[in-house]
Amino acid sequence: MLHAMIMAGGGGTRFWPRSRTRRPKQFLTFAGERTLLQGTLDRIAAQVPPDRTWVITGEPHVAEARNQLPELPADQVVGEPFGRDTAACIGLGAALIARSDPAATMIVMPADHVIEPEREFQRAAHAAEQFADEQPNALLTFGIPPSYPATGYGYIHRGEPVGQRQGVTAAKVQAFKEKPTADVAERFLQSGDYYWNSGIFVWKVSAILTELKRQRPKLAEAIDRIAAAWPTPQRAEVFRKEYEGLEKVSIDFAVMEGAKEVLVIQAPYQWDDVGSWLALERRNPQDAAGNTVQGEHAGIDTTNCVIAGEPGRLIATLGVSDLLIIQDGDATLVADRKREGDVKLIVEKLKKDGRERFL
Repeated sequence: MLHAMIMAGGGGTRFWPRSRTRRPKQFLTFAGERTLLQGTLDRIAAQVPPDRTWVITGEPHVAEARNQLPELPADQVVGEPFGRDTAACIGLGAALIARSDPAATMIVMPADHVIEPEREFQRAAHAAEQFADEQPNALLTFGIPPSYPATGYGYIHRGEPVGQRQGVTAAKVQAFKEKPTADVAERFLQSGDYYWNSGIFVWKVSAILTELKRQRPKLAEAIDRIAAAWPTPQRAEVFRKEYEGLEKVSIDFAVMEGAKEVLVIQAPYQWDDVGSWLALERRNPQDAAGNTVQGEHAGIDTTNCVIAGEPGRLIATLGVSDLLIIQDGDATLVADRKREGDVKLIVEKLKKDGRERFL
């Protein structure tokens, strides 16, 4: 059976000041009325019922996740006591699913993506589940055909095709490539042989746990001890003790790059990882001057800006262009739009300066 795991950790620091420590971006709305977390559950709900769905988030955000997703069993919203990147998070989810269904197939989805249309995502998920059933040792990832030479994404080098299911093509993976320079990204785009790495995966829980044991045995052994203690009164104690010592490493670096059998599914849907404030520009229309505005704005000679503020708070601009201007609560960001990926540096500076009240 197919099980779902939603990764809802991370601080969303590139979305400061709207994304804060107490309520990071996965719990916010950016288009429509549903939050990014709720939207992630919505798109898989037709294929996976709540009793086979897990959410892994940070310990401080468990209550908010449960509040936003009341249909899930409370015990299946799990709070990591320490952030240890995606290898530990995915390993934990796989081990917990395997406790009740060792033959399970699982789909892993980050909670901060916007994907449309949902029916195309569901078609791709169904195809990936079929491939996993037919090749139970394979690890499958979803690749996004690039639309521009992005330097902020990792890339997947596609190899020979292995077949189609539900009209969706899968191919062998030749290599994973780190975030490229602009000229290399342009070469990837022109070749037609590369996908953006979406971070969405499908596999048998046995396959991912086997690869973790082979490539990261210490991490796998700690995850096993946590899963063994899960139904016992020692759960919290073992969870915290073992998790604190885990290696902080991504699933791509820990497993995918060295796995023996990796396939990539060509995504048939539109995808946005909502990674920075320029996502508002992609998700919303622009005015005649090229500005994307959310909130109250009065502008003169203002062009090509992304402007967002709280209801009832006016943002006035005069003679500016190519800026991010974001007001939220007690903080306002003004930045060159070309530096949109560096907003996290402001967060780091505030931490260094001891101004955590703004985080």
